[in-house]
Amino acid sequence: MATVAQWISGTRPRTLPNSIAPVLVGAGAAHHIDGFDPTRSLLALLVSVALQIGVNYANDYSDGIRGTDANRVGPFRLVGSGAANPKAVRAAAFAALAVATLAGLALIVLSGRYWMVLFGAVCIAAAWFYTGGRKPYGYSGLGELAVFLFFGPAAVLGTLYVQTGEITGIGIGGAIAMGAFSTGVMIANSLRDIPTDRQAGKRTLATTLGDKDSRRLYLALITIPFVITLAIGLREPLALLAFLALPLVVLGARRVAKGSKGPDLIPVLQHTGLAMLLWAVVTTATLVLG
Repeated sequence: MATVAQWISGTRPRTLPNSIAPVLVGAGAAHHIDGFDPTRSLLALLVSVALQIGVNYANDYSDGIRGTDANRVGPFRLVGSGAANPKAVRAAAFAALAVATLAGLALIVLSGRYWMVLFGAVCIAAAWFYTGGRKPYGYSGLGELAVFLFFGPAAVLGTLYVQTGEITGIGIGGAIAMGAFSTGVMIANSLRDIPTDRQAGKRTLATTLGDKDSRRLYLALITIPFVITLAIGLREPLALLAFLALPLVVLGARRVAKGSKGPDLIPVLQHTGLAMLLWAVVTTATLVLG
């Protein structure tokens, strides 16, 4: 039987900034046009975090039963390690996705935008079929695109829209920044796993691009949010404080640029995730103050 600590580890806490940061930015963009609603923001946060946990448990289950996790480095795997019954991990994934569904339905009722039921259904399906099902899109090189869309535009603009019914330029900029950060985390993770993913037959963008071009893509992605900071700064000068996240980005970028491999790339995920969260917190604060 897996311990409580192992179940918590199975949620992959270091990935949770990917789900928290976009909602903060969306809420900040809503506040910037006087549309902030704390209840809807909290529900959006619950949806995002529950989806992230559901995805992580679903990945643990699906990769574990396929044998993809047999030789991987990185975070603890419940199924791959044999610590938990696969059915229990699958049930945990379904439970988290159910929480996301219920919170999402409450959000839709409060906002009165019932067409977003379809949007929510797409998000739930994307969470499961990333590595689940007979032909998971995460095994076909589409995982990075999905991460960009769902942790960028979907999360940021969804949070903004359910509160204001509008999509703003600052919201779009924040969505692109969050998508770039999240995809950077994904690329760093896939870069670390290139040897084992190829061995397991899992095709990611990193296995397709190869080591060198994957590193170049990571460096390009983590540059994008700071270009957007400059753009937002033209309207809200305080937003330039988001450059406080740059040192964290540099810590990860140095490892990627110098060719670190395997376990040496694990801190890159943490540094990039923390940089994303700091960027989101500072940018949100400046939008609120502005």
